[in-house]
Amino acid sequence: MYSGEFKRIGKRLFAEHLVGGNFGNMSVRRGDGFFIKRTGTCLDIATEPVFVPLNGDAPKEASSEYRVHRAVYSTTNHDAIVHAHPPYSVAASLVMNEIIPEDSEGEIFCPRIPVVAGAPGTQEIADNVARALLTSKLVIARGHGTFAGCATLDEAYVYTSLAEHSCRILALKKYFL
Repeated sequence: MYSGEFKRIGKRLFAEHLVGGNFGNMSVRRGDGFFIKRTGTCLDIATEPVFVPLNGDAPKEASSEYRVHRAVYSTTNHDAIVHAHPPYSVAASLVMNEIIPEDSEGEIFCPRIPVVAGAPGTQEIADNVARALLTSKLVIARGHGTFAGCATLDEAYVYTSLAEHSCRILALKKYFL
């Protein structure tokens, strides 16, 4: 279940250089839990995702970022999450506390992208990302990557791509100044 959808979105993330290697993960809410990518697997290869309950122990096969996904689903109405490591977004998060896009698409769809702290895989990052996604569809974990929380994986992919585009435009603008 969902392996084809995960693979399809994973291929799009790889094609845009938003992830590399076995980086990143994604999940879809279902019932009293969610299906998430298996730890150590690449997003563009069809592997069966793991079901993680909203309460209780997570299976050892679940992505190390399951805490973030659990916190987001427990706190927000989002039904799908894409976590990627887009290089311009990560770089911008190292020098900015929030990203204010200046390109037209960014201004329309995500006029403010919060940047939060927390080490990967920790409850701190989980809580900070979930709190930010209460009022946004997109957040960047400082030095780590984007988390997009949306109604579908397709929408979360679009927001992930949008973040990278907006951050790339900001970097190019600075270059031309």
